[in-house]
Amino acid sequence: MKKLSDLSPGDRGRVAKMGGDPEALRRLMEMGLMRGTAVEVVRRAPLGDPLEVKVRGFMLTLRRSEAEHIEVE
Repeated sequence: MKKLSDLSPGDRGRVAKMGGDPEALRRLMEMGLMRGTAVEVVRRAPLGDPLEVKVRGFMLTLRRSEAEHIEVE
């Protein structure tokens, strides 16, 4: 499995597993990012942090440190 932080703009996947800080995990789940959710990487900042992903029809900006805890298939 790949991490969300490893995907390039235009790549798509489904969330397989999430981990990390419980507070950050809860916040991501409140925004609709949970197991089985389809995601697409839209763009990255020039230095790779943050990255913008499309989730359930809206754009979500994540720090690289957050995206490293999300595994996609």
